[in-house]
Amino acid sequence: MLHLRRLGPIAALWVAVACTQARAGDEVDPASLYEVSTEGSSTKVKAGEKGVFVLAIKSKGGAHVSDEAPLKLQVKGTQLAPAKADLTRTDSVAKKAEGQAFVDPRFEVPFTAEAAGQGTVDAKLTFFICTEKICARQQKTVSVPVEVQ
Repeated sequence: MLHLRRLGPIAALWVAVACTQARAGDEVDPASLYEVSTEGSSTKVKAGEKGVFVLAIKSKGGAHVSDEAPLKLQVKGTQLAPAKADLTRTDSVAKKAEGQAFVDPRFEVPFTAEAAGQGTVDAKLTFFICTEKICARQQKTVSVPVEVQ
C-alpha cells in the first residue's frame, strides 16, 4: 500500500510532463506567421539619381502585426544615402481602410546613389507578430544589392 502512494505523485508528474509536451507541440513558430518582402525596390540606379527601398510585412494565417507594440526600421546604405535612417509605424505608406482591424506595414524609403559601383541597402526590422494566443517580438535583417551606374 505504501508503495502505491509513492507511485501516485510520480504518475502525476509523468502526466504533467506529457501534457506540457503536447502543448509545446501545438505552438506555432512566430516566424511562420509572416513574410518580409523587398519587392519593388530599385536594383539599378544611375549615380546621383534617386531610387527607392521597399520593405513590406505580409501577415499570414490570422496573424497581424501589432499596432500597439513598437515597430522600428533602421536603414543604412553602402554607396547609397537613404532619405531617412530610422523609421516607425507612422512612416508606413499602408493605411487602414474603413472597417479594417489591422494593416500590414509597407515602407518606401527613397535613397540617393552616391557613386558608380555596387551598393547595398541594409535594413534591420523589429516588430511584434500576434495571433489570438501569442504576441512575439521578431527581428529581421535584409539587404538589397543596388547596381549604381
